[in-house]
Order: sequence, then C-alpha cells, then structure tokens
Amino acid sequence: MSGAEPIALPTLPRRDREGHKGTYGRVQILAGSVGYTGAPCLAAGGALRAGAGLVFVATPGGAYPAVAAKLLCAMARPLGTGPCLTQGELEEAVALCRGKDAVALGPGLGSDPDTSALVRRLVRRVESPLVLDADGINALAGHIDVLDSRRGRVTVLTPHPGELARLLGGPPDRDRERVAGAFAAAHGCHLVLKGHRTLVACPDGRVFVNRTGNPGMATGGSGDVLTGVIAALLGQGFGPERAACWGVCLHGLAGDLAAQALGEYAMTAGDILTYLPQAMRAAGG
Repeated sequence: MSGAEPIALPTLPRRDREGHKGTYGRVQILAGSVGYTGAPCLAAGGALRAGAGLVFVATPGGAYPAVAAKLLCAMARPLGTGPCLTQGELEEAVALCRGKDAVALGPGLGSDPDTSALVRRLVRRVESPLVLDADGINALAGHIDVLDSRRGRVTVLTPHPGELARLLGGPPDRDRERVAGAFAAAHGCHLVLKGHRTLVACPDGRVFVNRTGNPGMATGGSGDVLTGVIAALLGQGFGPERAACWGVCLHGLAGDLAAQALGEYAMTAGDILTYLPQAMRAAGG
C-alpha cells in the first residue's frame, strides 16, 4: 500500500451566501425494488446530508409506497408498476436523468435479468456524472464494453471486493492497489474499492487510500449512504477525484463518530447518516 497517497480530511469551501437549492446540485437516484426499499432511502439521505440541493428518487412502482413513506426531504416517483425496474421504463428513466448534475444508479435494484439489461442501456445513455453501485455494477459483469462506452464522461464505480471480482471474471490479485489502479486506467473511470482502507483509483493510475472508518461500518446499507454522498459532491460541481476521495473520507469519519458514541457492534447504516453532519462540520461544512 506504500504507493497510495493518504486521503486528508477535506476542507469544504464556504457556501455562497446568495446560493439557493438549485445552486447545490440536482441529484437523480434510481434504486430499490420490492424487498429492498431501504437502499434508495439511505442513498437519498447520504446525498441530502452531503449538501445536495435537490434529490430525486425513482423506484419501481411496487416499491414506491414504502420508499415514498420514508422520504421527507427527497422527491420520489414510481417507474412502472412492477416489483423491479425493467427495460420498459428506459425512456422515462433517461428523461429523468436528463439535465441532472449527478445520477446514482444501482442500490437495491436486484438482479432480475430485465433490470440488468435496463442498467446497461442506461449506463450507455446517461450523459451526467454517474455513480454506479451494487446491482448497477453487477449488471456490467461480462459486459465491460458498456463501461468503456462512457469514456469522456464522468463515471465512479463503488464496488466491494466481491463485486469487483465479478467485473474481473475471477478473484482479484491480493495487491488491491495494483488491481484498482489498473482497472481505473484500463476503463477510464474512477474506482472506489471498498473495504478496510478503502481505495480510490483514478484513470491516470494514481491511487489514494482512506484512513477513516472502522469494522462497525460493515453493515447492510453503509455503501448506499456512500453512493449518495459521492453523488451529492459530484452534483455540487466537485470533480470525480475530489468527490470520491472526500466522499469516502467523510463517510468513514461519520462511521468513526458513530462508533465512538454507540460502539462498533450496534452500529447501523442509519447511524452513519446520523453522524454525517458532524463529519461535514469537521470539514468546515
């Protein structure tokens, strides 16, 4: 890990005194399915707590009532009427993403083949900066050409080691730093390889290592929060390197604050959300 540069706690810029909700980014989240209604809500919470001005959540019609009931500060709408997103919702989904400052795709979508096909078509067509997580990443396994089609557009992937292994078609080399850097360089994307000492790899091959975070964050939904945080920073105009590095650092710091208060065993992803404002404040936000 000696070649990776440590990520320092960011210093967030002072907000424009005359800014308004449109100033701080419009973030579109496409997430969720029946049985996975928490994921879009956690991602939306991460985006809101990280400063996004407007957060929109599109989720399958079958999941919409549960998702909408949990969202107070984000705007939810149903896509289709089924339990998961399908290719029939493609054009509406593309229209929702149009003009947004950042798009997050993947949390809780599920692995239905039609959903995965929709994800691949969306990845090709979305022009906005795109954060791919969870099932958004899994949909690209065996279809890495879809990722390559986004060269020249901002793309941030946030896999855990198992998801990266699926993308690579087999278990990755133990040298996480080398693998992450090579993947980001080969596919022209920014890669956030989650785990102990999360890595951020850039298209030019540089790799950064995060020093915040703890084992209590190894809980369902933690990655959904991170997806929202990174999408919010992209939506506010920060470049992908800064958004990814700052996102993992602040997310990890929120986890550390939660662990100090609650202990590592009892932590939930919701606790990371609860302590994210303190992490943002530590960075000047």
